[in-house]
Amino acid sequence: MPTAQELYTTGIRNHFAPALRALGLRGWRHSFSLPDRDRWAVLGVQAVPGDGRVRYTVNLSVTDKAAWDRRSIRPDANFRTGLERWHSPIGELLPVGGEVWWEVAPGPRWLIAVEDSVAAVRGYALPELRRRLRTEEREHYLGQAELDGVNGALAAAAVARIQRAELADGTLELHGAWSRHDPAAHAVLAGAARGFLSARDARFRTVRVLDTLGRTLWEFRPATGGNHPEAD
Repeated sequence: MPTAQELYTTGIRNHFAPALRALGLRGWRHSFSLPDRDRWAVLGVQAVPGDGRVRYTVNLSVTDKAAWDRRSIRPDANFRTGLERWHSPIGELLPVGGEVWWEVAPGPRWLIAVEDSVAAVRGYALPELRRRLRTEEREHYLGQAELDGVNGALAAAAVARIQRAELADGTLELHGAWSRHDPAAHAVLAGAARGFLSARDARFRTVRVLDTLGRTLWEFRPATGGNHPEAD
């Protein structure tokens, strides 16, 4: 009887990979991407063997090619680099939320897990990757060199850097790998918001902080009659 590793390899090679290529992705084995001129939209398969079975999940990322221009191969969605515009495990996109792993084990029903993972990619991962590649009506407010001062303060506080700053509908959006429950991130980003708002740029009057999944963490506005921004 084939081992779990042999079945997993067969499932990815003969079923998963061909199905993804039929959906328009390019690649093989554990790395696939959607064709795009400006961005790498990547899907990675992360496997963990053990205990007579193989568990695997899918990770997704979108990275500007300009930020990846000195590298010869596409990014690996299974490993964060800090250069991503967006990164997410597939479980975050599924209705169940949280971590989602498929399991391949010897037996007559071993292929069901592979088919289920293909369905999850088709129904949830691929539409989200395509949505992330659509032209956004956003203006890049500052480049990485112009964000060095703020990112230096974030690094000193052991907080993730600002990945990008964009203007959208009168709001300056700061994107990065932060959590609402991180007081250090809140403190430094509140200070950054105060600096941005003090510039009195007529194009915006709100600073919004978002995590890598595009979820709003905090919003800052000029405080009435004070020097500190108000946070929502």
